[in-house]
Amino acid sequence: MSEDVRLVAWVRGRVQGVGFRWFTRAKALEIGGLSGFALNLGDGRVQVVAEGAREGCQGLLEWLRSDDTPGRVDGVTEIWDTPRGGYEGFAIR
Repeated sequence: MSEDVRLVAWVRGRVQGVGFRWFTRAKALEIGGLSGFALNLGDGRVQVVAEGAREGCQGLLEWLRSDDTPGRVDGVTEIWDTPRGGYEGFAIR
């Protein structure tokens, strides 16, 4: 059985105004079994919180760091934690 985790990632670069949150939600839904959200921050970064199986969260993180995202990702900082729950699906905030 897979371990459930919480991934919090901060994505910097040209990631606002390019559909980044929408595509992040679509990727999370494609991976399946993930809940959480993507949120624009005031400093130009996007915060992504995902909870679910470690493999799914790792897949989302790898996608965030790939060349397949909209805009331009200059870097991703992440922390791993235990899930807190309380999310209905994967939202854009």
